[in-house]
Amino acid sequence: MNTLGTLGIAMGSAWLSGINLYAAVLTMGLLQRFKLAQLPGELGALSEWWVIALAGALYAVEFIADKIPAVDSAWDAIHTFIRIPAGAILAASAFAHFDPSVRMAALLVGGGVALISHGMKAATRMAANTSPEPFSNIALSLAEDVVAIGATVLMAFHPVVILTVVGIAVLIAIWILPKIFRALRRLFQRKSERDFVRT
Repeated sequence: MNTLGTLGIAMGSAWLSGINLYAAVLTMGLLQRFKLAQLPGELGALSEWWVIALAGALYAVEFIADKIPAVDSAWDAIHTFIRIPAGAILAASAFAHFDPSVRMAALLVGGGVALISHGMKAATRMAANTSPEPFSNIALSLAEDVVAIGATVLMAFHPVVILTVVGIAVLIAIWILPKIFRALRRLFQRKSERDFVRT
């Protein structure tokens, strides 16, 4: 695989780890295991059966946890410390056979990309979780599952396309995240004021 293709898989896997780490790892592992795709660097280790089984079990837990608003918010908070490092490691692993300075750059950039996608996911879901009805949260969760699995397949076969998608997604997130955070802050301030008036 050429350098641009490796970059696409590195940044794609980092971006996807922020959205749904376990679905992405499971899909990559299965694609590699059944020789439907050839992952670069040391990402081939994802095809080990124990990795596939572990990713599948954790994806099953996340699939359920994501559909319950209160559990979903706690799950996202905990996974801040999992998705971002995992995204950095996946990106660096794709460049395992490159110079150490390239691997370090991939680690840092991959971590940043994972941070942005995780931040976008967590903020969007937090906004949806403020609604008393559960349907928007479930719809968002299912959409994330489809995006994670579909984009992983796209990444495996068309890494340059996913690199473009990641670039656009990062730019959109940088533009929209401050607006989401401001809206959430206003929402929580109004809730605090109402609670204060009641007391």
